[in-house]
Amino acid sequence: MKRMSIYRILAVLFTATIFFAACTKENPDVRLDPKLSTSQVLNVKSDSATVVGFVVAAGAGFTEKGVCYDIQANPTIAKSKVPYTGVNTTATFNVTLSGLTYATTYYARAYATSTTTTIYGEEYSFTTLPIVPALTTSAISAITGSSAAGGGSVTVVGGAPVTVRGICFGKTSKPTIADGITADGLGGGAFVSALTGLSGNTMYYVRAYATNSAGTGYGPEVSFKTLVDLPVVTTTAVTDVTKVAAVTGGEVKSDGGDAVSSRGSVWSTSANPTIADNKVVSGSGLGVFVSNLAGLTTFTTYHVRAFATNSAGTAYGDDVQFTTLADTRTWYVPGSYVTASYPGSTYNNWDPATSPQVKSTVSAPDKLEGYVNMAGSGIEWKFATQPNWNGPNYGVGATAGTLDANGGNITAVPGYYKLNSDAAALTYTAVATVWGVIGSASPGGWGDETALTFDPASSTWTGGLTLTAGEIKFRANHSWDYNYGSTAANATLDAGGSNIAVALAADYYFTLDLSHPNEYTYSANRWGLIGSSTPDGWNSDQNMTWDNTLKALKITVALTAGEIKFRANDDWALNLGGDLAALSAGGANIPIATAGNYTITLYLNGTPHCTVVKNGKK
Repeated sequence: MKRMSIYRILAVLFTATIFFAACTKENPDVRLDPKLSTSQVLNVKSDSATVVGFVVAAGAGFTEKGVCYDIQANPTIAKSKVPYTGVNTTATFNVTLSGLTYATTYYARAYATSTTTTIYGEEYSFTTLPIVPALTTSAISAITGSSAAGGGSVTVVGGAPVTVRGICFGKTSKPTIADGITADGLGGGAFVSALTGLSGNTMYYVRAYATNSAGTGYGPEVSFKTLVDLPVVTTTAVTDVTKVAAVTGGEVKSDGGDAVSSRGSVWSTSANPTIADNKVVSGSGLGVFVSNLAGLTTFTTYHVRAFATNSAGTAYGDDVQFTTLADTRTWYVPGSYVTASYPGSTYNNWDPATSPQVKSTVSAPDKLEGYVNMAGSGIEWKFATQPNWNGPNYGVGATAGTLDANGGNITAVPGYYKLNSDAAALTYTAVATVWGVIGSASPGGWGDETALTFDPASSTWTGGLTLTAGEIKFRANHSWDYNYGSTAANATLDAGGSNIAVALAADYYFTLDLSHPNEYTYSANRWGLIGSSTPDGWNSDQNMTWDNTLKALKITVALTAGEIKFRANDDWALNLGGDLAALSAGGANIPIATAGNYTITLYLNGTPHCTVVKNGKK
């Protein structure tokens, strides 16, 4: 009710009460002029509303009272009206207007008719509520094992915008939007829907739906049954790959509505193999299965897919690639030298399983190569083709450089040997090598290599060099017959590979690792001191220089009380800290108790360690 109307009615009631009392007590024959009020509209719905009237003064008497209404302002009883038929016990009367049109604005006012005139109360307007949309549901077509086409039409929008429409579907009758749905636009009119992801050989129930502010309306229900669908199968990862075999499999997650009669794996050297290619059957039905692939070709890339078959046909999982192992060889080099040559390792004399190895490559499976350190006296050794003495074992042949299964032990003097053998020709070479760095950036230029030192504890060649900007390679025995570069420029080495660029002039510490056959690597790092104790704090490094006498990196620097660490290449990717006697990568900061001038020496061969000396005291 409008607040002003309430105040007005109360004032009228108060005045009328006084007049009625006066008339009753003093002059019963006096009649007030008839007056009427429309006080409020209640309970508005989509098709009805209740209007409240109030008789302020009856005057000469009303013969009829009620509410008139129209979609135009100032309705009269000449339009639509609803007389009040209730008992006249109070001045207030309620009239319900029914049969209204949804989402429509109406104007209404109370009226009262006497024998001579009709009076009207105030005009009120109200708008009926919208209704949920009305729809039809289209017949289902294009039915497959996993999809179908449907749709519908919004025939009645309902007086409010349709914000979403489509079809809802499920496996039980009368599906709602809480079940599976499609969303196919908005507004009224026809629409088309695509149902996907259905189960094969299954009955579905479908209704069109549309939603507006009044709620969701549904069309009539239709039903259909999907066809038998292809199974759903996945391919598992390939494991246990050998030269000629592998293990794979898959999982049948859905049978498509009919029994899976066969399942397994198919493979080929071409993508997306089918059951027309190589096939292994691994049972039937749903669930996980394992397939063992055999008869494969060495060092070949294969494609494999799981498959499952039912009455609708054969379905496949994803295409997975794998490559069989190469037909490479590994020979072992047992001998009397092993224990002395590899201190701190698990290697043992004359035990093939714990001896150094030589290996071949994919491109040359009969050509074996490797580097072996041989130390001590009275050195003897052989080639063993297995990590035991059960297979062919080769020693000295009838002529130099040949091998014989019945040959004697091969003898050698101490050295770091490059061993090569030919498994087909049964020949070998053993060349003692001493490695160094050569190139325009090295101290000797391209004229000769600067030697590195072999470290038995790590089986690597190490050492420091002062380099200028330029290029380097690794070379042995002052001969280009033995040299390595890095074609990939990624710290890996290949025989005769590209020159290695040196961008910054500085002192570098080198590590050349030839201990893994055909997988040779190197590192070349600039080292510095950094920390709160150093002149530049944690902001930049104090560069260390190589001391060829000590075979270590060294720096003399003024330090304050605080902390230090060792860092390579001005970067935290490689840093050392912790115990001075056994530094560790990423170790703790090293404390400096008092300020002073310090000489700090960093030893990187073997276990990294350092000395920190102040005024002649460690």
